[in-house]
Amino acid sequence: MTNHKKVKIAVVGVGAMGSGHIKNLRQLQSDGKVEIVGVCDVIKERADKFAEELEVPAYYSHTALLDQPGLEAITVATPHYDHPLITMDALSKGIHVLCEKPIAVHVNDAKKMIAAYEKAKETYPELIFAIMFQERTYPFHIKLKEIIQSGKLGKLIRATWINTQWFRPQFYYDSGDWRATWAGEGGGILTNQCPHNMDLYQWLFGMPAKISGFVNIGKYHNIEVEDEVTAYFEHENGMIGHFIATTAETPGTNRFEIVGEHGKLVFENDKIVMYQNQMSVFDFIRESKSRFGNVESWYTEIPVDVTKPKGHLVVTEKFINAIQNGGELIAHGTEGINGLALANAIMQSSFTESKIVLPMDADAYESKLKELIQSSKYVKPAIMQL
Repeated sequence: MTNHKKVKIAVVGVGAMGSGHIKNLRQLQSDGKVEIVGVCDVIKERADKFAEELEVPAYYSHTALLDQPGLEAITVATPHYDHPLITMDALSKGIHVLCEKPIAVHVNDAKKMIAAYEKAKETYPELIFAIMFQERTYPFHIKLKEIIQSGKLGKLIRATWINTQWFRPQFYYDSGDWRATWAGEGGGILTNQCPHNMDLYQWLFGMPAKISGFVNIGKYHNIEVEDEVTAYFEHENGMIGHFIATTAETPGTNRFEIVGEHGKLVFENDKIVMYQNQMSVFDFIRESKSRFGNVESWYTEIPVDVTKPKGHLVVTEKFINAIQNGGELIAHGTEGINGLALANAIMQSSFTESKIVLPMDADAYESKLKELIQSSKYVKPAIMQL
């Protein structure tokens, strides 16, 4: 497929994230790659504001937008629960979709989206479904993946990620009526801040076999969803993983340790350090005659080219290139279910105080969400729209 004409594209949801989508599309429009042909938001004032700036029509429902003749693609930046319906409606009409993270709130909805995509491709075989996992474009994350795939670490033993640089004051949670509620957002830090972390974990290491989650609900904030999470992952190959996150620490920490038989990677403060063992730790365990000796390791700072393009614009441009000429995506929409499954399993493990074996019981988790929504007595403070 080679088609270099401008892609006619619209943005659904023009709040905080959607306004960023518009900024990137304006850049691509200046480059002659797209033509922005509409904006959509259920808040009329928002849609009208951007429509006036862009000199395009405003829409207040996605169904009206999708009926626009000639529309070829949309980006979706609405609240999470709306992602599945908007995406599926667009795909059914042969309209390409770039969806914000998370793909959905729960695995069952993600499964429906993937099934809808596969069905739509029967009619529109060149249909593109992408997801906004821009952190896959970050040079440090790419370098970590390169080193892991190179085999320099040998058999992986442990991955520990402490990411507590997600601090949010109460004002943040009070700034939208949907935010940090079971009915409006479907979760807290795992649903809002950490989908990228969950995606990167499975992108680097694959999916674990078992998950144990320990979650605190509204421990530090007046919210009804989680603001502190600890997870333990067990992989079929024996590797273990840890993930710790909260929105209540400042200063926070973002430290990623990846340990293998041949050494350890540490990513922290925009620097990757490798401690390269001079022999396999497994061989040393078996062969050493010392009661307390350690494997000799060499310290190396790994060079990373931080000048490479990264972020939302790169993901969006790859999406457009895929539509025009079949180029590679940063992340296919169908990949969104993996990180979501990790997040859902962490929550389900904590709710049930039990270890979750993947694939998880998605029906049970969906039922739990519905129960939380129906039984909620949480009352949001007066809304302060940002």
